[in-house]
Formats: sequence, structure tokens, C-alpha cells
Amino acid sequence: MTTPQRQQLLVVDDHDAVLSGTVSALQKDYPDANIRTVRTAHEAATSVATVLPALLVVDLSIPEKAGAPSLPETGIGLLRSLMQQHPELNIVVQSAHVKSLVRLKPAIDAHQGGFTIVDKSLPLHEMLTKVSWAMQGLIYTPKDMRSGLEVKPEWLHVLQLAFKEGLQDKAIADRMNVSERTVRHYWSKVQDALGVYPDPGKNIRIQTEIRAREEGLID
Repeated sequence: MTTPQRQQLLVVDDHDAVLSGTVSALQKDYPDANIRTVRTAHEAATSVATVLPALLVVDLSIPEKAGAPSLPETGIGLLRSLMQQHPELNIVVQSAHVKSLVRLKPAIDAHQGGFTIVDKSLPLHEMLTKVSWAMQGLIYTPKDMRSGLEVKPEWLHVLQLAFKEGLQDKAIADRMNVSERTVRHYWSKVQDALGVYPDPGKNIRIQTEIRAREEGLID
């Protein structure tokens, strides 16, 4: 008689206390599951490629590799890659940076597996509820994401190049292989989406950066 294969769960977080608490809670609700833990995006990608889990519970602010800084954009990049490679993977994002997920809104909307989001500040039973929903293939995003911004990838790229790398429009155009006129068009579109318009005495680029950070478009 063949022994049934144990359900595989993968938890990604670089904080030992959170990792321990999450695993302990999952073990109570899923006592027969094999729960694996990793602390970096690289380890997570390798683990998923080796054994596809029934569920991925992941923080956003994680390091790329051991010793690297923990950044929300690392978790965003990991999720973007895994969702492209495994469109039916069930995912729970447990993070203090849930606003950042607005950058993945189109990918989340198109995802075929379960995808739920829970703020790290909430009690563990809230996380377990979102785990149950994700395992059922449900999609759950916070209300402000459901009615939030519709931002195109190229607009996000402009924001990243301008406010993370400090590039001016000409350099942005060169990096994106578009004209400066196109870059200015992107600025106009993202500023309209953010509700940022010329205001005497205020620098519109600074106001754009402030609003983009408030909306979670950049860290």
C-alpha cells in the first residue's frame, strides 16, 4: 500500500519570531503537512522549483540572499516571478508592507491560484483564515487595493528609475529605450493616476514621489 504524500507548505520570512509563530500556528491547523521554512528570496525560488508547495506563505520585506538587506521590492520581485512560473500556486502574503502589492495588481487579478493578503500586525487567527481561503483557491485583497490605482508597468519603471536610482528624464529614456517625450508622457499619466497636478510654489516631482510612496508604488 502506497503511503499518501504529505501536503507541502513553504513559509518565507527572515524574522525568527515571526517564522516560529507562523509555523506553530500552521502545524495546529495542518498537523499532517510538511512545513518548510526559508529566509531569502533565492532560497524560496530554489525550494519552489524543487518541490512545488500546496501553499506559499511569504513576507514581502525579505533579503535576496543571506546578508543582503530586507526590502519589500525583493518580495515583490519574487512573487512576480513565481506567479509567472506557477500560475496555480496558492499564496498568502503576510507582511507589514501590503500597500506595495498594488504594483502586482494586474498579476494578482490574473492569478489562477488562491491569493490572499494579511497584515502582519493582525492576530495569527486572521492569517489562518487567509491560509484557508488561499487553499480553497480564493482571491482576497484589501478594500483599498480593489478600488485602488491602475498603474501600468512602464509608469512604475519610471518611478523606480527616478526615485530609487536618481535618474533624470534623459537617462530614464536611455534606460527604457524610449524617447524623452514618451518619458514625459509616462510622468503625466502616473501623476494623473496619483492626483498630482501643478501647484504654484510646489515641486511636482517631489509631490509625485510623496504620493507614490503613500500609495505603496515605491518604498
